[in-house]
Amino acid sequence: MPNARASHLTRRGLLAAGGALGLGAALAGCGQDEGGSSGSGKDSAKNAGPWSFKDDRGTTAESKAVPKNIVAFTGTAAALYDYGIQVKGVFGPTRTPEGKPDVQAGDLDISKVEILGNVWGEFNVEKYAALAPELLVTDMWDKNALWYVPDQSKDKILKLAPSAALWAAGVDMPTALARRAQLAESLGADLTSQKVTDAKARFEKAAERLRRAAKANPGIKVLIGSGSADLFYVSTPDRPTDLKYFKQLGVDIITPSKLDATGWFEELSWENADKYDADIIMLDNRTGTLQPADLDKSKPTWAKLPAVRAGQVIPRVTEPVYSYAKCAPVLEDLAKAVENARKVS
Repeated sequence: MPNARASHLTRRGLLAAGGALGLGAALAGCGQDEGGSSGSGKDSAKNAGPWSFKDDRGTTAESKAVPKNIVAFTGTAAALYDYGIQVKGVFGPTRTPEGKPDVQAGDLDISKVEILGNVWGEFNVEKYAALAPELLVTDMWDKNALWYVPDQSKDKILKLAPSAALWAAGVDMPTALARRAQLAESLGADLTSQKVTDAKARFEKAAERLRRAAKANPGIKVLIGSGSADLFYVSTPDRPTDLKYFKQLGVDIITPSKLDATGWFEELSWENADKYDADIIMLDNRTGTLQPADLDKSKPTWAKLPAVRAGQVIPRVTEPVYSYAKCAPVLEDLAKAVENARKVS
C-alpha cells in the first residue's frame, strides 16, 4: 500500500491526529471560473443532468446536474484531466518542496487548482467549502477508506458534497483504468475522441509488448522496493493494481515471504536488503522516498545488490495516474527493462 506519509510503504499515519476545522462563513459558495467546467466533448444539453455515478463502495453519488465544481485526490484529478475534465481543487501530494509539480500531479497545471492539502492529514475544510464543491473524488486502498481524506474531519467533508471512491488496490490495472474512464465519461468526457482512443491503443500495445518480453526472457526476477532511511520495503504483487497486472502479463515478481501485519510488504533492515535475489529492481518513485542517487551515497548494501551493479534499476510508479495516457509508459518502461535485462541473480 502506498505510504500516506510518502517516506516508505506503511500504514502509519492512517489515523493522523489533528483538530477539527470550523466551517464558519466558508459555506458560502463562490463563482465558477473558466477552469471549473467539467464539460469536454459533450454539449450543454447532455450536461444538464440529472447525474449519478455508482462508485466502488457501492455508493451512488447523485446531483441534479453534471458536477462542475469537482475536488479530487491529486492523482485522480490528474487522470480526469487526461480525459479533459478540470477540477477546482486537489488534496494529496501536489507540490514538491521546490515548488514543482509532484509526480502524482501528472499534467495538471497546479497553479490553476486550489490545493487543500499537500501532505497526509492535511485537508483545509474551509477552503473546500468555499469552492462550493459538487463532487469529491478519491482513491480507495481499503474498503470505505477514502485516500487522503482525514478521519478526523471526514464527516464534515462528506456533508458538503456527494463523493465517489474508486479502487486503487485489489483489482488489476485495466479494471482501475476502466472505472476512471467511466467516471470521466459521466462527467462529460468524450471517450471516442482521438486523444483517448490513441492512448488506449498505446496502452494495449504496451501490454502486449510486456507479455512478449516476459515470455522471451524467462527467469528474469523483478523486485518491487521502496527505500527509507531505516528500512527497505519489498512489496507483495498480490494487491496493488499495477503489480497484479504485471503478473497477469507473465512478469516474474518476487513475493516476500514475511509480510507485515498489513499484508502489503516486508520490512527489511538495510543489512538484510539482499535477502531476495533480483535481476531488476523497480524502486518507488514518490516524493519523499529515497531514490537511487540517495541510496548509492548512503546505503552500502544497496550498491552491492546484483541488479544495482548491473544497472537494472527502474522507477516504479507506485501510485499510477489511472489514465491510459499515463499507464502506457509504465508498461513500456518495464517491457524495455525486461527485454534488455541480463540474468544476474
